[in-house]
Amino acid sequence: VQLQASGGGLVQPGGSLRLSCAASGFTLSYSSIAWFRQAPGKEREGVSGIRSGDGRAKYADSVKGRFTISRDNAKNTMYLQMNSLVPEDTAVYYCTATSGNPIWSAILQPLTYDYWGQGTQVTVSS
Repeated sequence: VQLQASGGGLVQPGGSLRLSCAASGFTLSYSSIAWFRQAPGKEREGVSGIRSGDGRAKYADSVKGRFTISRDNAKNTMYLQMNSLVPEDTAVYYCTATSGNPIWSAILQPLTYDYWGQGTQVTVSS
């Protein structure tokens, strides 16, 4: 079982990035998935997640209206489209998944998830 994240980089404020995360060894379409991020000196923060049961997406208040989570079942890949980036979005971003169907309040909790990618650095700076 493996998750391989990519797509991070350096972007100016107001810019966009799309993170990708390819899964192997299991099927993403049957899984609940999420993106987390961790900035230096801060705790890991849930950014967005989709639970498998009803496909509803949940977003952290700090990214609502700017970030969009999605997945391509044919490619077994999940994405995070990030628009209108601000310096506070600078962090290492992690993709994650679980075969479970968490309750709504647990979607953005790290202990919900079993599989983690290696992280990709996103830096927003002029």
